[in-house]
Amino acid sequence: MARAHRQRVELLQGTLDLLILRTLQWRPQHGHGISVAIRSSSQDVLQIDHGSLYPALHRLERQGWVDAEWKTTENKQRAKYYRLTAAGRRQVQTERDRWTRLTEAIARVLDPA
Repeated sequence: MARAHRQRVELLQGTLDLLILRTLQWRPQHGHGISVAIRSSSQDVLQIDHGSLYPALHRLERQGWVDAEWKTTENKQRAKYYRLTAAGRRQVQTERDRWTRLTEAIARVLDPA
């Protein structure tokens, strides 16, 4: 367990928003489902704790990029389900473009021509 903890990757500020928005492109999900989808898609490298996830979801909701409604889960529990708004779908592309610029810039610093 200690080795796995050491191998965790910390997210750059703003990256969590992109991951959440991208995950919600697939389908509306509750918070735990979003966390599981990110962990699974990243092959367990990215593990989002609830203390980071829910404030980010609330921030995205305030920005108008996601909507939320209470529903019953497959386990018969009440949970808030989040879905992308039209503005959120546009924001995914904006965030992806920003991410591409950032990673290209970092690559240039790490491997200068």
